[in-house]
Amino acid sequence: SLKMASDSPESLMTLCTDYCLRNLEGTLCYLLDNETLRLHPDIFLPSEICDKLVNEYVELVKTDSVFEPHESFFTLFSDPRSTRLARIHLREHIVQDQDLEAIRKQDLVELYLTNCEKLTAKSLQTLVSFSHTLISLSLFGCCNIFYEEENPGGCEDDCLVNPTRQVLVKDFTFEGFSRLRFLNLGRLIEGVNVETLLRPLASLAALDLSGIQLNDVGFLTQWKDSLVSLVLYNMDLSEEHIQVIAQLRKLRHLDISRDHLSSYYKFKLTRRVLNLFVENLVNLTSLDISGHTMLENCTIPSMEEKMGQTSIEPAKSSIAPFRGLKRPLQFLGLFETSLCRLTHIPAYKVSGDKNEEQVLNAIEAYTEHRPEITSRAINLLFDIARIERCSQLLRALQLVITALKCHKDDKNIQVTGSAALFYLTNSEYRMEQSVKLRRQVIQVVLNGMESYQEVTVQRNCCLTLCNFSIPEELEFQYRRVNELLLNILNQSRQDESIQRIAVHLCNALVCQVDNDHKEAVGKMGFVMTMLKLIQKKLADKTCDQVMEFSWSALWNITDETPDNCEMFLNYSGMKLFLECLKEFPEKQELHRNMLGLLGNVAEVKELRPQLMTSQFISVFSNLLESKADGIEVSYNACGVLSHIMFDGPEAWGICEPHREEVVKRMWAAIQSWDINSRRNINYRSFEPILRLLPQGISPVSQHWATWALYNLVSVYPDKYCPLLIKEGGIPLLKDMIKMASARQETKEMAR
Repeated sequence: SLKMASDSPESLMTLCTDYCLRNLEGTLCYLLDNETLRLHPDIFLPSEICDKLVNEYVELVKTDSVFEPHESFFTLFSDPRSTRLARIHLREHIVQDQDLEAIRKQDLVELYLTNCEKLTAKSLQTLVSFSHTLISLSLFGCCNIFYEEENPGGCEDDCLVNPTRQVLVKDFTFEGFSRLRFLNLGRLIEGVNVETLLRPLASLAALDLSGIQLNDVGFLTQWKDSLVSLVLYNMDLSEEHIQVIAQLRKLRHLDISRDHLSSYYKFKLTRRVLNLFVENLVNLTSLDISGHTMLENCTIPSMEEKMGQTSIEPAKSSIAPFRGLKRPLQFLGLFETSLCRLTHIPAYKVSGDKNEEQVLNAIEAYTEHRPEITSRAINLLFDIARIERCSQLLRALQLVITALKCHKDDKNIQVTGSAALFYLTNSEYRMEQSVKLRRQVIQVVLNGMESYQEVTVQRNCCLTLCNFSIPEELEFQYRRVNELLLNILNQSRQDESIQRIAVHLCNALVCQVDNDHKEAVGKMGFVMTMLKLIQKKLADKTCDQVMEFSWSALWNITDETPDNCEMFLNYSGMKLFLECLKEFPEKQELHRNMLGLLGNVAEVKELRPQLMTSQFISVFSNLLESKADGIEVSYNACGVLSHIMFDGPEAWGICEPHREEVVKRMWAAIQSWDINSRRNINYRSFEPILRLLPQGISPVSQHWATWALYNLVSVYPDKYCPLLIKEGGIPLLKDMIKMASARQETKEMAR
């Protein structure tokens, strides 16, 4: 089912929501006074749609760098007569006091505020306006919501010396929140009296006190008849805590896990504590004891442990206290404990570090609120993907994508997640991935490159992009990928390996794409960036892959793109060409790439006069004799000269070398080539070659063009015969055979 789920198209609802959010002005809204968004007066939207608009908006602001947030977005939902909100999930710095204030008239049932650090005590007051309807509330990680600003002197001058002080609000309680059942206060700041805060709540069903240190939790017993879920992650426990928990007999989910790296805990788990839970909490279906140290051995003898088929039956449990369970647990958290490596664990889902299944369960369970644990779990997944084969590939990919999206600014997750993606997208897993999933991977990789200038993340992201078919799979983010790569290549201090991968990617991106793409990328500074790289390499006297790829990229981006050819000339490209030729006389690949590029420049009539100097013509003529890379260098040099000759004797504005002498050398070169040569070149169009056929001004150019066509259609008929026919080559060849000026051998070849 996972395969199908990831493959099916987005729902119409999702597509419309996305479209409206990206085009608010053209759909739901108009702009008042050119700045404030206002809802069209005839629009009435139910909560099913409004909730989705708000939740998707938050998601887009968080994960899509191109999406622009709107100052006045939340004011669209200020009037419940036209827009209804019921369940909304807001996160991080996206939401501020005035945003909640804007929607205070709504009858919210569910409000999740996760890590909203910009919210202050003003928002506590706004919460009161939802008190009569609110059933679920999360204030997880809203570290400033209990602070208000206190202005000491009240006078202007004083304020400059003495800026506003943050003061803890002591008098707020959940008085009047009569329907509140689910509450998450995770990572609440110190100093707030939790007991007083919660006392007015009549019947709590779920409470999360993650990361809060409370020495006395006796007050929890006031909900012993209603509490079904209790999370005390990272709370340092004591015997008193355990006794209180044992009285909460309705509990179905108990989480006392901890991050074993975060700080020193005195508490150690014992057999007695686990027995107490099993005996008293008879409804328990989910228990998390991850990160705990066991004070004593809770396991059955190892001989018995290894026997029989792996079983989840409590009676066979390898963990002795769990033999008292009535039925297997739905979930058991054993991440970073020794217990997860045992054979018989009485639970359908176990989080741990023993195998892929346990590791994926850990990532799934902890991503939202525990990035510190998640990054270590992803690290384990990375090892599994690198060394063994992942058996639950789609699940693994989706979990890593979710973690990377959710924690865009968490360096550990970005480093481990981007590394895991590299192994999860490589070719052996290719068949199992849908287009949609692969696009999601590309999106999070680009987000990572954007947010992190950190070397490891950049390298991992670039390497992951190499697992995709380029340019096809990156086409939908074409501009953005190019901007990011050029950004990497323009940094003054560069990591060698990243530079190499980035240039390789740039080259692949401009190979075999439409001209409008090439023009756009040219305008982004592509030509200039490549020439700078070449300049640097030349100064270091090194001709490596970066040097060769840079020339290759220039060859690709100038193909039938006159603007880019002109940029190459304007930024002293010819000077670099001559210097490279002189510095690296033996480098065949380099010569081929440079001459391929100059072939593109020579195809542009307006630019040819700039190639008409004694120095350049001599260089091209000498390269006719080159044996570098088979015939490629000689062939390209001859191509450049063929276009120059095509402009006729009157365009030959130099005394040395003589035009006739160069023509003679061209004939000699063409006759020396093997007509059956396999080629290191790729034509998307024959147009520049075909234009040399119907003319009598330069028979040698006509011959070069005919030779080129003859070689390509005879060595690669499947590819090039259709192209020749499609571009009207046949009538041109027929006409040329009738021309008096054409040489006999050219006509033979044409025939």
